[in-house]
Amino acid sequence: MRIAIITESFPPDVNGVANTVVRAAENLVRKGHYPLVIAPESGRPTTEADRAFPYPVERVPSVPLLGYTSFRLGLPSPRLRRAVADHGAEIVHLASPVALGAWGSHVARALDLPVVAVYQTDLPNYARAYKLGPAGEAFAWRWLRDIHNAAGMTLAPSSVTAADLREHGMERVRLWGRGVDTARFDPGRRDHELRAELAPDGEVLVGYVGRLATEKRVDLLGSLAGLDGVRAVITGGGPEEEELRKALPNAVFLGERRGDDLARVYASLDIFAHTGPFETFGQTIQEAAASGLPVVAPASGGPLDLVDEGVTGHLVRPEDGNALAGAVAGLAADAERREAMGSAARVKVMNRTWSALTDELIGHYETVVSQAAPAGIAA
Repeated sequence: MRIAIITESFPPDVNGVANTVVRAAENLVRKGHYPLVIAPESGRPTTEADRAFPYPVERVPSVPLLGYTSFRLGLPSPRLRRAVADHGAEIVHLASPVALGAWGSHVARALDLPVVAVYQTDLPNYARAYKLGPAGEAFAWRWLRDIHNAAGMTLAPSSVTAADLREHGMERVRLWGRGVDTARFDPGRRDHELRAELAPDGEVLVGYVGRLATEKRVDLLGSLAGLDGVRAVITGGGPEEEELRKALPNAVFLGERRGDDLARVYASLDIFAHTGPFETFGQTIQEAAASGLPVVAPASGGPLDLVDEGVTGHLVRPEDGNALAGAVAGLAADAERREAMGSAARVKVMNRTWSALTDELIGHYETVVSQAAPAGIAA
């Protein structure tokens, strides 16, 4: 099958959308399919590693997002239509469509191609987090509803998100989760030299991995400052980094990490703390679980599917620093419970491979293509 994947984000960007597209596309190639990725031009230097993808990548013009200049919005361009047509695409996959995805939806209709739209970025709640008011939230829902309801199927990453989409008028919603590389993210990558550097006095290390942006509520980690023998380790970058460094003077900031280096950081932690209340899934939770860590996360959105309360970690009231600190304090004081929860967390994700999740994705493609085929014609 020939697939055109139109994405709002792609490496060298580091985020959930970019990672999902990379993993899905590489597994599509392994399974004998032919993906093309269409993404915004990046404002960052492109390295040889960024070019070494086993599928074609077409870049379209982009502009930096106001207030978050490291993220770029893809612009409508004839280049996108030419790329889809020249690829001979049989289906269009819209990855977290907002701006470039809206244009991709228009192009797919013009070319009479079936569409699968993947919901990943919780734009309406981001509008709330950035204080755009009820009108901003309502506009976000209208915009996304128009894109997704024009698709043959919308794929939601969690049961909570799927229910929310249906409640807001989105049609043909199905579940499609995310895979995790359990070979890369493994407790065996624990690095004692790194731990000695991060915890010179034997502190319990509580880690966060992700973008440093307003909606991620990383500031809640400030509630850990009063816990003796606990140190916060923050991995990632973003527009809030400078403010967070000021607000969390006792935390260790490691910047962006990737690949095996990131896996080494995960495995060297003791507890994983996820603070964002607006996650449609929570890929870093899966990576932490695969690394053998108990997880503390808000009882909202994707984490509700990923964390088994009292078994693989704890779910706490969203945006409640005291609840977060209380859960962390209990785990920090009980190494045996941390180990048991971390082991259970790894077991929980062991069958969530990207290969298996890509098989599910291909099944969704086949369903949408067959539904779009004229009566009496095999897809």
